[in-house]
Amino acid sequence: MKNTLKWGAIVVGCLVVVIIAALLIIPMFVDVQKYKPILESKVVETTGRSFSVGDDLKLSLFPWAGVSFSDLQLGNPAGFAEKEFVKVKSFEVRVKLLPLISKEIQIKRFVMDQPQIVLVKNKNGRGNWEQPKQKQKETPAQKPAPADSPAGIGGLPISALTVGNFSITNGSALWIDHGTNTRKEVKDISLILKDVSLDRPVQLKFSAEVDKNPLTLEGTVGPVGSGFEKGAVPLDLSLKALKQLAMKLKGNLENPATTPGVDIDLTVEKFSPRDIVAALGQTFPVETADPKALDSFALKVHIKADANRASISNGVIDLDQSQLNFSATASQFSRPNLKFDLNLDKIDLDRYMPPQSDQPSAAKAPAKGQKQKTDYTPLRRLILDGLIKIGQLTISKANIQDVYLKINAKNGVFNLDPMKLNMYKGNANGKALFNVTQDIPQSSLNLKINNVQVQPLIKDMLAKDILQGSTNADINLSMSGDEPERIKQTLNGNGYLKFNDGAIVGIDLAAMVRNVGSAFGLAEKSSERPKTDFTELDIPYTIKNGAVNTPQSNLKSPFIRVVAAGTADLVKETLDFRVEPKAVASIKGQGAADQQGGIMVPVVVSGTFSAPKFRPDLGAAAKQEIQKQLLQPKEGQTIEKTAKDALKGILGN
Repeated sequence: MKNTLKWGAIVVGCLVVVIIAALLIIPMFVDVQKYKPILESKVVETTGRSFSVGDDLKLSLFPWAGVSFSDLQLGNPAGFAEKEFVKVKSFEVRVKLLPLISKEIQIKRFVMDQPQIVLVKNKNGRGNWEQPKQKQKETPAQKPAPADSPAGIGGLPISALTVGNFSITNGSALWIDHGTNTRKEVKDISLILKDVSLDRPVQLKFSAEVDKNPLTLEGTVGPVGSGFEKGAVPLDLSLKALKQLAMKLKGNLENPATTPGVDIDLTVEKFSPRDIVAALGQTFPVETADPKALDSFALKVHIKADANRASISNGVIDLDQSQLNFSATASQFSRPNLKFDLNLDKIDLDRYMPPQSDQPSAAKAPAKGQKQKTDYTPLRRLILDGLIKIGQLTISKANIQDVYLKINAKNGVFNLDPMKLNMYKGNANGKALFNVTQDIPQSSLNLKINNVQVQPLIKDMLAKDILQGSTNADINLSMSGDEPERIKQTLNGNGYLKFNDGAIVGIDLAAMVRNVGSAFGLAEKSSERPKTDFTELDIPYTIKNGAVNTPQSNLKSPFIRVVAAGTADLVKETLDFRVEPKAVASIKGQGAADQQGGIMVPVVVSGTFSAPKFRPDLGAAAKQEIQKQLLQPKEGQTIEKTAKDALKGILGN
């Protein structure tokens, strides 16, 4: 038995010696250059592209299996003007053979110099990286890997990895699109890895030049170790681009082989998006009213995500002069379940709106019957639970504070409840609903306004001084559709507007209803701007299919009482109102009747929103004055004289 084992060991030893000797001797006696034409022809036959390699092709087998060559060229398929697809100036790789038996990979050198790839898309949309479709021979189905194999459990197929020298230098990549006449080039590509091992952090250094702008990526990845299957692979990377963009990633890649995920801190240092786009030679894609908007941006956030769930926390965005603190979670991506909390300190939205233009819009309305319906299916799937808080908000030049908005959504029903804000020494609160369970969305709004000072509000929004006082309002609206015209046609609701201790600036209702000439430009104008003071202006209203009706709006003033009734049609944009004055005992509201002057003239308001018309109701005024004169004729005055005096009163003498 001992002799058998002895001779068996001798035989195995001899075989090992023979194999090693063969590996050492074969490269010395085999002319690799002799087989180079065969290799080139096989590549040409397989790919349908031209292929060549330099005359210094070398092969070694022991103790390091290696290959080196220079001047490799792989051409483009037919139909492309550019000749080359891939070029490599020189390449060398050396791998130790014996450790491969125990799944250990030891690479002494992996060096590539001046690799070049040219990606081209022709005018027909075909890319030079696409291979012509060929009929594939049927192959027997392969049995799946056993569950306990490394591939089955998602583990690394190797037990160890070390690389002595890994470098790719002087590389380049060129993108050409003949369809859009686009050309982009990345030059001076360099990638150097140090301390490549499964047990140590790998040092990575990458650099390139993108359209003459530098790009660098540096840091460490790993150690990979057992964390590749179930665990964490640390990474700490810094990216710099376009001379001002700096980004940092620090954290872990979690379970890369089984349930890949990330748990990282992302930091983007402050930069100018406008400068970045300019450095790329592009036009900024967003046109804003303020050309200096979107000029500063920074971001800090923690991200934890996998295939089933994602969360962001401790998020901070600095945009121009605004700062947003935020957090969010998302799950069930097939039917997104999203929760978020946004807290914005201040923002002027007017800066970010499109600039105003006097030119009419070039967009044409779609022809009747050609409009595509909006697909609300994604909104019906969405589950939403969010909170928005804004400290200071400017929109349409109105200044608003302490905005608080809660949003919930499920099965296509969006509830905004509550909605709160403060503005102009008052506040507003309410709720809204947006329902897209059907093809035509339904909306509603309930809003209460308390003690808002209307004069500064109108001045800020319209740059006009037309109304003064504090306002209270109750607004209840419902509508359907997603187009302005349909919304106006289906607008319904009710409520009231009430103004206290204010004035209507620019019109003197007391003069208008007492004297036709002064009210409608027939009398000499005063140097003072007309104004109608009031203690209370109450406007109840109802809305039916876009027609706003007020049955009896009341203005109470020390001078007069005014009752107005009529309709404003939002669909036709027309007005139809009648303003009826009522006499007050005196200018002070009480006292001698002789302080009254003139006649109370009703006013009819008609026309359109853009061109309203005001006219006195002379028939009603004449009837009123004649009745007064007839009921209280002066002593000795005839009926004819009484009628003439009545007409003089109507026309202001």
